[in-house]
Amino acid sequence: MTDDTAPNQHPDEPHRSGGVAQRLNWLRAGVLGANDGIVSVAAIVVGVAGATTASAPILTAGIAALVGGAISMALGEYVSVSGQRDSERALIAKETRELLETPHEELLELAGMYQAKGLSAETAMQVANELTEHDALAAHLSVELNIDQNDVVSPWHATFASAVAFFVGGIVPLAAILLPPESWRVPVTFITVLVALAGTGLLSAQLGGSNRVRAAIRLVIGGAIALAVTFSIGALLGTTVGL
Repeated sequence: MTDDTAPNQHPDEPHRSGGVAQRLNWLRAGVLGANDGIVSVAAIVVGVAGATTASAPILTAGIAALVGGAISMALGEYVSVSGQRDSERALIAKETRELLETPHEELLELAGMYQAKGLSAETAMQVANELTEHDALAAHLSVELNIDQNDVVSPWHATFASAVAFFVGGIVPLAAILLPPESWRVPVTFITVLVALAGTGLLSAQLGGSNRVRAAIRLVIGGAIALAVTFSIGALLGTTVGL
C-alpha cells in the first residue's frame, strides 16, 4: 500500500497539492449553496404560510424560489469564479513573460523572497537556483502568488455544485411545509430548517477547520431570525389584506 503523503507532512493538514483548489472550490460552493437554498426557500414559504394556509400559493412561491434561486446562485458563482480564474491566468502569463525576458532578475527576486523568510543569503540563493532548475515558473508562482498553474479554479465546478446544492437544500423546507397537516406546517418547517442549518454549519466548519459548535449556532440563530421575521410579515400582510 503506497503513501502519497510527503515526508514530515501531516495528512490532516490542508497542504496545497494538485486538485486541492478545485476540490475546495466546489465544496465551498456546495455548502454555501445548500445553506442559501435552505434559508431562502424556507423564508419565502414560511412568509407565504403566514399569510395563507392554502397549499397552491405556498407551492407556487416555493417552486419559484427554488428554481430562481438555483439559477441565481449558479450565475453568481460562475461570474465570481470566472473572475478569479481570469486573474490567475493573467498572473501566470505575466510571470511566464518575465521569466523569459529577465531571468536573472527573477532569480535574484526569488532568492530575495527566501532571504526575507529567514534564510541566509547563501542558502536563499542555493534554494532559488535549485528551484529554478527544477521548475522556475512553479517556484515563482508558489512563493510570489501562492498559485499552482496546474490547479487553477474552474467556474463550472462551482456553478454546478452551487446550483445543485441550492436546489437540494431548498427541497428540504418545501417538503417540510407541504407534507405535514395544515396546523403543523410552520412548526415542522421551523424545526426541520434549523436542524438542516445546524448540519450545514457543522459541515462548513469541518471543511474549514473552525469551531463546529460556534458555526452551527450562528447559522441556527440566523435562520431562526429569518423565519420569524418573514412569518411575521406574512401574517401581518395576510391580516391586513383580510381587513
